[in-house]
This record gives sequence, C-alpha cells and structure tokens, in this order.
Amino acid sequence: MTLKLTGRAALASALAAVCMASAGFVQARDLTIGLRTEPSSMDPQFHSLTPNTQLSETLFDPLVRTDKNAKPVACLAESWTVDGNVWTFKLRKDAKFSDGTPLTADDVLFTYDRVPKVPNSPSSYALYLSTVDKVEAVDPHTVRITTKGPSPVLLANLSLVPIMSKKAASGPAPEGKTTTELNRGDGLVGSGPYKFVSWKRGAEIVFARNEHYWGEKPDWDKIIYRPITNSAARVAALLAGDVDVIEDPPTDDLARLKSDANLHIQETPSVRVIYLALNQGDEPPKGMSGTDGKNPLQDKRVREALSLAIDRDAIVKRIMDGVGLPAGNLLPYPAFGTSKEHAKAEPSDVEKAKKLLADAGYAKGFTLSLGSPDGRYTNDKRIAQAVAAMWARIGIKANVETMAPSVFFKKRNTYEFSTYLAGWSASSGEMINPLKSLVVTKDPEAGLGTTNWSKYSNPDMDKLVLEASQTLDDDKRSELLQKASGLVMDDYGILPLQFELSVWAMKKDLRYEGRADQMTLAQDITLAK
Repeated sequence: MTLKLTGRAALASALAAVCMASAGFVQARDLTIGLRTEPSSMDPQFHSLTPNTQLSETLFDPLVRTDKNAKPVACLAESWTVDGNVWTFKLRKDAKFSDGTPLTADDVLFTYDRVPKVPNSPSSYALYLSTVDKVEAVDPHTVRITTKGPSPVLLANLSLVPIMSKKAASGPAPEGKTTTELNRGDGLVGSGPYKFVSWKRGAEIVFARNEHYWGEKPDWDKIIYRPITNSAARVAALLAGDVDVIEDPPTDDLARLKSDANLHIQETPSVRVIYLALNQGDEPPKGMSGTDGKNPLQDKRVREALSLAIDRDAIVKRIMDGVGLPAGNLLPYPAFGTSKEHAKAEPSDVEKAKKLLADAGYAKGFTLSLGSPDGRYTNDKRIAQAVAAMWARIGIKANVETMAPSVFFKKRNTYEFSTYLAGWSASSGEMINPLKSLVVTKDPEAGLGTTNWSKYSNPDMDKLVLEASQTLDDDKRSELLQKASGLVMDDYGILPLQFELSVWAMKKDLRYEGRADQMTLAQDITLAK
C-alpha cells in the first residue's frame, strides 16, 4: 500500500528533504564482510585466534589497544604510570557498556579474574596475564596491576584481553557466563563501537552500532559478517556485490583483481608465521607407524631432516604466488628479538636429509600424519600437501589430514596428529610472544606454552625466555630473545615455513589500511576520501 501525503504533511516532508540535502545528509550504510574463517566462539576469552579476536575487538575494548603497527595506544585506560613492578591505569570516565552501564575498575578485575577459569580453552588468554601477580581497584576509575617482576610487554599483552561487563557476564559458573551462554549473546556486553545482534552459525554474524560508544562513531550502522571459507566463492561474492570486503583473496587471482577498476586491493606485511609442529612426546604419536615403537621426532637429526626436505622458496613462489616470505625464524628479521643468523630460511638439501635419517636409523623412512586446517590460513591445505610431497623425497610418507578449522583445532588439542601445520601472529611485534606460546614448556597454570601442542621442551630456552620477559632494558631483552630463538631453531624444535602477506579486496569506494596482526576490524574500514 502506498501512503499519499497531502496538505501540510506533504509540505513538511518536502521541507525535511530540503533540510537534509542542504545539511549534507547521507543515509548511513551497512557493511558486509566476507570472512575466510568463522569464529569458533563469541566468548572473548575462550580461544586466542584471529577470527575470534577481531570480532571481540569490535564488541569490546581493552585497557590498551595496539595500532596497525602493533604499537600500544590508549583505550579504556586514558593514561598509565609504572613504578617498578606496579602499573597504575586511569580509566576513562565517559566509557559505557552497550547496555548503558558505566565502566568501572570492578569490570577490569572481573575480566582478569575470569581468564584462567574459562574451561577447555584451545589457546588460553592466560598467556597474556602470565606476568601479572595482583590486580586491585584503587577507586572506581583507577586500577593497579602488580607484576611478578619487570614486564616490558605488559601493555601489548593487555591489548589482547578485552574488558567484559561484570554486571552482564556474571553467573553461577566459576567463570560467570559460560562460553555457551556468550555464544548466544547472553552476557555479551562490551564497550566497543558495536554491539552483538545475532549469530547464525555458517550463515552470518550481525553487529549494530553501539550508541553508548565513548569514541569516534564508526561509518556503519550495521556490520554483517558472512563466513565464506572457499576463496573462489569469496571473490565471486565480492564481484557480485553480495559483500563489500573480503579477506584473503586467492593469490593466483590477485593480478586480475588489481586490474579491476571497481575494486581496491590492500596488501599489508604481517607478523604471522606459518609453521610445522612436530609431536615429540615419549610415545609414537597418532598416525605414526614403521618406527618399532619409538618416536623418531624426539631425535634432532630426524627433525633437521624433515626441515631440510622442505623447499620454502618453492612454497612461496609456486603456492603463494610470491605473496609471502620464506621463514627462518618465528618472526621476520629485523623484528625485535630476531638475529641475522636466522634471518634467511634454510635452503633445501634432500641428500643431507636422507643421510641424517640414515644416521638416526631410519634409512627406509616411516609413516606419519600431517594435520592442517582447510581455509584458516592462505593456501594452508595446498602447503600441507606440498610439504608431504617434499617429505616423500626422503622416504617419509605423510598422510595429510585436512578439515574445517574448528575441527582441526579440536583434534590438534587432543594430540590427534604426528605433525601439524598452523600459524601464529606475534601481536606484540617481538619474539617473546611466539616463543612463550609455541615452544616454552607447557604450563597452563603459569600461562606458559599455551599453544605448545608438540610436547617440545627445552629448559635452557625456557630460562632465557622467562628472563627476557622480566628484562626492561631493550638491548638486553633483545639479546636474550635472540639466544632463545636461536636455541629452538638450531634444535629444530619447530619448523617455520613462511610469513604471510595480508591481502584484502574491497569495493573501490572503501579503504582499509590493514594491520600487521592480520585482523579485519570493521570499525577501521572507511569510505574513500
């Protein structure tokens, strides 16, 4: 039915239209983003994983956030001071949660207290609070954090723990609202630029603008995230106009997309390393056979042979189409804590690899499993298949098992693979982050080795990392981290493959500068000037 305005009503409507036009009024627009991976949870403390983190950082604010270059900047804490091991944070007095409740120090205490209580976390946020000894509320807008010793990366770590509402997220469970409850939006109340509306698994996630947001209002009324795990399908959705922005377009499509006048392509260097983890437990891991009841991955010679069999240059050139960098360490040189010694990836040497295997007693090779997500990282499945083919040249048969990311992480965390391919983004921009998570001896209660699912342990390296984590002098800390990373690289405790170059494709009237941590933050996507 069409309503026809007459008389004064028609005149009022016409005058309103003229006023809006003269004021430069532009109707607000919704933004639709094609995600390469659906988050595993909406609980901002369940799984330290980029697809989860980028959404939680849109709903929630941390005390301190990091900019696109991983530099800490003020957020809910408008200022801070440090005196030895005591940090004092002054909270913004104008910050409110999306339900209108003012932010106070009690919310910060609730948030940090909840972190270690979240059960079954695949990659715990306890890592980021591992140096924290005590958190106190000085007054409603002042928080005092006492660390176990000097904590040079505390600010970067706090940026990864968004502040939850005590009022909204409290509950009878030890952690308050459970992950299941938060996944359906119950208690999912933050102080970020957007608020949660709905999540239809496999279909879409919807956020709406938070009208109580203390900061600059974002450009979009509503954000619609659509998980499209197939890269070709993401490109098709963008070209059809079904989405406005996509993550990770296929590398072999980049030249064509760059030539499309209707699109804008953003390429940003990242701090994400794609690596192989080798299960080095005392017993042969699942998927392994032909080893007479032993685990050959405990032998450094075998680990070195597996590394030497891999042609990292070929992976970057042939699979990544040059959109990457062969990795010789867990961060690209000259990032903080890296050394020239491991700046370049080790060249492939098949003959030396065969000799190492023979010396270790495995001249005929053996069989193992290689797990990999399919669609979590750029070309992850193809890289895993290429590694398996390269290992076959030295007599190692790798049965590649690829699956949806959510399934992969669950299986990885119950040690279902002999080896696995995964990625890690060093959000702090320095070596302590990947070392402390990926290779330090696993100690969940201390927040150490939270993503070390390889059972690797090197006490000498552990000591260096723990000392570095309490060293404020930058030169000394860098020296300690260089030694620590050198130990694990020389030990072949983990095998870095390549560093990703992050790519986004979007409609020509949009701009996103990208981030070193690879997160897609909807609030930072703007209309082109």
